[in-house]
Amino acid sequence: MKIKKIQTIVLTALILFAALLAALFAVGAAEGRMPAAAAEETQIVALAEETAGETAGEPAAPAAEDGAAVDGWKALAAGIAIGVASGAGALAMGIAIAKAGDGIARQPEADGKIRSTLMLGLILIETAIIYALIIAILIIFAL
Repeated sequence: MKIKKIQTIVLTALILFAALLAALFAVGAAEGRMPAAAAEETQIVALAEETAGETAGEPAAPAAEDGAAVDGWKALAAGIAIGVASGAGALAMGIAIAKAGDGIARQPEADGKIRSTLMLGLILIETAIIYALIIAILIIFAL
């Protein structure tokens, strides 16, 4: 029985680690480079704006950066992070509730202790999910 618990804990940790790596990879890929076609198109538009501004006698305006690709990768990273974290949290909560039900069925006199331990465990699992939500929000707005 202990081996099953250890396997469940290791599997949950690996899933959360994979979600973190996927989110970091997506953000790194978004910040690292912009697709070549979009970069080329941005340069052409900037050159056209410069020549149009110079012929009209106005100073040329600086070209705006195309952040749509970066925003898309950030949204994808945030979605992966919160999706995997909430899925793993829901799985862990389901396992905890099932085990608590089994424990109460075996020892009805330990009902109060099992419920209080269950509630503490559920609160800690939910805290981890809320941390994942905060990280997803930071990925979108701070990076």
